[in-house]
Amino acid sequence: MNTLGKHDRRFRKAAVLGAGVMGSGIAAHLAGAGLDVLLLDIVPPDLNPAAATDKRARNRFALGGVERLRTSKPSLIFHPRDLERIRVGNLEDDLAEAAKADLVIEAVREDLQVKQALFAKIEPLLGPQTVLASNTSGLPIGKLMAGRSVEMRRRFLVTHFFNPVRYMRLLELVSGEDTDPQVMCQIAGFGETQLGKGIVYGKDTTNFVANRIGMYGMMGLISEALTAGFTVEEVDAIFGQPLGRPKSAVFRTADMVGLDTVIDVAQNCYDNLTSDESRQMFAIPEVIREMVRRGYKGDKTGKGFYQKTKEGLLVLDLQTLEYRAQQKARFDSLGAVKNLTETTDRVKSLLSGTDRAAALAWKATALLFAYSSRRIGPRSEVDGNQHDAPIADDLCQVDRGMRWGYGWELGPFEMWDTIGVKASVERMEQSGIRPAKWVYDMLSAGRTTFYSGEPGQKHYYDFGQHAEVAVPKSPRELPLAGRAAQGHIIDKNDGARLLDLSDDVYALEFQTKMNSVDGDVIGLLNKAIEICDARNKALVITNESAEAFSVGANLMLIVMAAMQGNWTMLEKVVADFQNANQLLRYGPVPVVVAPFGLTLGGGAEVTMHGDAVRAHAELYMGLVEVGVGLIPGGGGCKELLCRLLATLPDNADPFPSVQRAFETIGLAKVATSAEEARSLGFLRETDSISFHRDHLTYDAKQLALGLLRAGYRPPRLRQVRLPGPSGFANIRSSLQMMLEAHQIMPHDLTVGSALARVLTGGNTSPTLRMTEQQLLDLEREQFLALCGEQKTRDRMMYMLQNNKPLRN
Repeated sequence: MNTLGKHDRRFRKAAVLGAGVMGSGIAAHLAGAGLDVLLLDIVPPDLNPAAATDKRARNRFALGGVERLRTSKPSLIFHPRDLERIRVGNLEDDLAEAAKADLVIEAVREDLQVKQALFAKIEPLLGPQTVLASNTSGLPIGKLMAGRSVEMRRRFLVTHFFNPVRYMRLLELVSGEDTDPQVMCQIAGFGETQLGKGIVYGKDTTNFVANRIGMYGMMGLISEALTAGFTVEEVDAIFGQPLGRPKSAVFRTADMVGLDTVIDVAQNCYDNLTSDESRQMFAIPEVIREMVRRGYKGDKTGKGFYQKTKEGLLVLDLQTLEYRAQQKARFDSLGAVKNLTETTDRVKSLLSGTDRAAALAWKATALLFAYSSRRIGPRSEVDGNQHDAPIADDLCQVDRGMRWGYGWELGPFEMWDTIGVKASVERMEQSGIRPAKWVYDMLSAGRTTFYSGEPGQKHYYDFGQHAEVAVPKSPRELPLAGRAAQGHIIDKNDGARLLDLSDDVYALEFQTKMNSVDGDVIGLLNKAIEICDARNKALVITNESAEAFSVGANLMLIVMAAMQGNWTMLEKVVADFQNANQLLRYGPVPVVVAPFGLTLGGGAEVTMHGDAVRAHAELYMGLVEVGVGLIPGGGGCKELLCRLLATLPDNADPFPSVQRAFETIGLAKVATSAEEARSLGFLRETDSISFHRDHLTYDAKQLALGLLRAGYRPPRLRQVRLPGPSGFANIRSSLQMMLEAHQIMPHDLTVGSALARVLTGGNTSPTLRMTEQQLLDLEREQFLALCGEQKTRDRMMYMLQNNKPLRN
């Protein structure tokens, strides 16, 4: 099903019924997306009669949900201001108001009778256009809506969010027999565009899509590991990154979810999937039940398969149920994948291994492949025998569910393609494992892969049509890899490439490790401006890495030049970067930067010099150079300073703004969202945000196109008035006191003093204004001076070798 773009509806007000972990998380995400939210929970049953009319006391549970959001780590909100959009109430006094919202999401405890009673109570109160949704993780819609009117059932569906809501991309949508297709379309568009979620369409079956496949894989693997005598750390070493899955793998993931929750989900499968041919796989091993009886429920109780202690992370011995020190998993098959960078290469290597780790990986993966194939399409068949009802219409839904809901890099069918479908089916048969009949039909028809095509133009095999069908995507998806595959490369070098996005917009994409900034990137950046100017194009700067827009400058290049004393070359590199960033800001063409994920150091400096920014909501941005004994050298000091001083009257004291800039850079503050980046000054009030990662390039393109067609004129260079020597002395004195109090190291004093010298203007008179170029010259001078410090070089080298800062 691909309903995006049809029957668009803007949702502005929402109500969430239930302020527990899921309910408050959903409310936070809705508020972060700009909706006004009413969060309700029950009136506390232990309410003192004297407080029976006290509104705050009656709303205690809902208030507690908001307070959890305020203190959550990592934060479940994008900015503290989001909480201002959340009002609280209770299900007795405020249900009528909640029922008039554009969208009402039920998130009370997973009890059928409790949910049915709430739906009966809210039905006569619902507004004429209100959509009602349930966040149930698997209760049948038919039972949830039993006794409800046709009109209510028409506007009802399941919206199954994954926890934590802010960070988990998956949103499963499930319609009932009476759900209006237009309502489904509206919620799908809302979920994707306003909430930034990846939509998976599931059937009204137990645990829907991702949890059905994920729980099958987890429970089967745990049982197999127990039978074969594998340890907890061995299983997690095998089923983590080597197979393209999160580091938390199996047992660590179970701890994070909570073992009591794992039991509830698995038991729900076992109790309700009476026709599932693999029902026994959901049987809960006795060791897990015993752990829960002992209170070993995972992270929520501090003990699970792992236990955090002052001495480090201990692991549970599955035979004795006693905790012990971890032992490194040592298998030849794991050693063989250690240095492989591509997920597909790691998967192929591990599954072709010959030791017991590879054997476990193969058996579990083969069973997963076969089970996944039997859970989609028309009622699945194996050897002509019908089995349990399908969970989705096509294989895309399964792959997306596992990637977006469980953090896998490859879904089951994508992984199956990686190792070869035909060969793996033959190997599966040798192990007594058979996939669904449609897989054999596909192979018999001469098709040997589930997917085909280039990035951005992918197709998948549709077993109903016995033909390939385009992978559904939003019209707002604009993959750079797809443009490159279609031949739209304008120019490239070893570090970057320039692509044609069509409609008079080009895109510069970094292609270095972690998208670091080096000479090749700077060179093509300059050339891109020249090409765009000659052809009257706008420029977008963005990348497609999963986690980093750019981690900053190429640190190895800097430290090697410093160690060799090649100051002329190093100064040129820094000056070239400064000049390139100034060209972005003051050049002849409009430049829009589209950052996401890690945007650090030089990556932040590139971002701050664009004419406009279209940022992804999940942005981790900061000028962090002090961590390696340096200061920002590509114009970061200058740009942050100019922004913070921009609105200051001529007769105002500049020192408070300078001090704020010093604290932001000197403490290496990193924003943990785009909104927080705005509050730190890394983004401007005029910069905009995309909630959906896959829409970012398209949205940035539209912004760039608007600037171009409006008749772009570059801004004027700025001048700032700084406090000069008195301001420097003030900051230097504070640093000295911190040193004497043992709060900083002696070299931190050196680095901090260099930063203070730049931000206060050095020896300039406080009555004079400094130009941007003067600030850049001062920034470059202090950057190079710090490169000459041995302790700075030690810090840089330590970071390169250990990926963490050195305190020296």
